[in-house]
Amino acid sequence: MNVNKKHIITFIIVILIAFFISAYQLPYYVYKPGGADALNPIVEVDGGYPSEGDMHLVTVRGGQVTPIQFLWAKIKPHHELHPINEIRPEGVSEEEYFHVQLKMMDSSQEKAIAVAYKAAKKDITIEYNGVYVVSVVKGMPADDKLQSGDRITGIDGNEVHKADDLISYVKGKEAGDSISLEVIRDGEERTKKIELATYDKLDGKVGIGIRLVTDRGVEVEPDVNFSSGNIGGPSAGLMFSLEIYDQLMKQDLTKGYQIAGTGEVDYEGNVLRIGGIDKKVIAADEEGCDIFFAPNGDEAEKSNYEVAKRTAEEIGTDMKIVPVKTFTDALDYLQQLEPKKN
Repeated sequence: MNVNKKHIITFIIVILIAFFISAYQLPYYVYKPGGADALNPIVEVDGGYPSEGDMHLVTVRGGQVTPIQFLWAKIKPHHELHPINEIRPEGVSEEEYFHVQLKMMDSSQEKAIAVAYKAAKKDITIEYNGVYVVSVVKGMPADDKLQSGDRITGIDGNEVHKADDLISYVKGKEAGDSISLEVIRDGEERTKKIELATYDKLDGKVGIGIRLVTDRGVEVEPDVNFSSGNIGGPSAGLMFSLEIYDQLMKQDLTKGYQIAGTGEVDYEGNVLRIGGIDKKVIAADEEGCDIFFAPNGDEAEKSNYEVAKRTAEEIGTDMKIVPVKTFTDALDYLQQLEPKKN
């Protein structure tokens, strides 16, 4: 068999093209339906009661795309492409972005614990220890002065217990004003003086360019543990709170149903809007869930519930889409539900 130079060059070009379309990463993210995992193995309340049915945490899969994945996302329904700078701000690495998502998950779990234990009238103590810097916006005043993981305990001599303390204080300032932050980094106390500036992406609001999460110490009795692994983000809050409540109470809240849903919860039990709900409806349906809770707030745009209901009709699922504004809405719905007939 004769192999000439032309054949070798052609072979190399084919290899390079194959590598490019299958491995080269484009500056785009794709979001698509993920999974709907039962929460019983993920959330464990000491001495918790078992249930016949399951609560499900529903996820969206996402990641940077190759050319072939980009084309596939253009064809497949409910595959959503975004320029990477809409997902990860310029200067934020993949590792930093992942760290932010895990911090948001930690915060979500703390809120879910508070909501569930209060509803179940169980012992809970919450201590406020300042706020953590989750991420820093490149080019804003905090850039090169603060970093992810810094704990802010004071501002201009005033103690900072919650993120709202710092946000409210800064609201009364103007661009060009300076603030002095007391920060703990690697166990060492530091003082950082930072000048405020306007941020175009927040409609010109004044700030220093950081994303915060309140550092709370939550102590409960009985104890509760999570094993959520590498799942990030805040949107599992509602389902975490329902699962915790279900394990705390003797009465089976699931009543034999497979129950999914989504929505961030705050400490007052409000269920907040999230992204990608169409993909979560598909994931829950593929898992065979019977019920899906969808946030239904007072947003100017179409609510999560409306999108979820439209998606359910589109895919022809028998899964019941239930609108909720609060944790109590979901709890009341399940408590009034007739047990599932096998």
